[in-house]
Amino acid sequence: MNTHKNARLTPHGRALLAARVIDEGLRPREVAQAQGVSVRTVYKWVRRFREEGQDGLQDRRSRPAHSPLATDATTVEQIVKRRQQRQTYRQIAQALGVGQSTVARILKRKGLNRLAALTPPGPDNRYEHDAPGDLLHLDIKKLGRFKRPGHRVTGDRQQATRGAGWEYVHIAIDDHSRVAYGTRYPDETGWSACYALLEAMRYYRGLGVSFTRVLTDNGACYRSRTFHRLCRRLGLKHKRTRPYTPRTNGKAERFIQTALGEWAYARSYKSSKERGQHLLAWLHQYNWHRPHASLNYQPPVSRLGLSVNNLVGLHN
Repeated sequence: MNTHKNARLTPHGRALLAARVIDEGLRPREVAQAQGVSVRTVYKWVRRFREEGQDGLQDRRSRPAHSPLATDATTVEQIVKRRQQRQTYRQIAQALGVGQSTVARILKRKGLNRLAALTPPGPDNRYEHDAPGDLLHLDIKKLGRFKRPGHRVTGDRQQATRGAGWEYVHIAIDDHSRVAYGTRYPDETGWSACYALLEAMRYYRGLGVSFTRVLTDNGACYRSRTFHRLCRRLGLKHKRTRPYTPRTNGKAERFIQTALGEWAYARSYKSSKERGQHLLAWLHQYNWHRPHASLNYQPPVSRLGLSVNNLVGLHN
């Protein structure tokens, strides 16, 4: 039962009202004054209690028992059928001779008011490679530079750092273990992507992991000849996601969201330089100490056979 905040009577209060009149013999006017309701309300609940007992004191639906002007079931069925054929409100209304507002109300009640509801969502694209090093996800996140705290902290959008530019966080994450690494560069060119890949490979090599394949999106830096030559020199098979299908690279996308929430926007930094200095410390906490839901709430390094109590040196 959902009782609104200004309700004078609940089923318990109604039972108390009826008991005061029937059992205690108080006058309806006295009971009405004591419980802050009208005399008519007292008579109503006393009558219902005498006729139906405790069941009569429960809330009833406000929907009428009979609605002669309601849209008939055949018309409702036709509206739903035409909507499933992707017809618009106007087309359905003109074909069936009903108002657009009626069509909109019925389709909203059926959950078909948006065209997206007509196409069932695709199955979850969940996959995981068998061992560390089978696949390395690469992606880039663009972050604004700043020399003083911005509107996310101060709430004042006029206090912006004009002309500060952007910086790009090149991230890498192992598909099997979810061990991640990230570096910052002033651009997202092919050369920066290559340097970021080399640093990531060096980091994972220190953990005893070597890769055979990398997966990227279709950004210009990953389609460059420079990046292609580097992958061939490192013996990496380069795979790219299908256009406009970010869920193929979902582990990298999800890691970026985690990094934004727990590192980039998690606290007030005096400048983007200070924010960048905390990146490696946060990555260490993420890889070695943070519970990961998809890993049975164990940190990512637990899948590398390393003790979570080990301390690794943070690369500058």
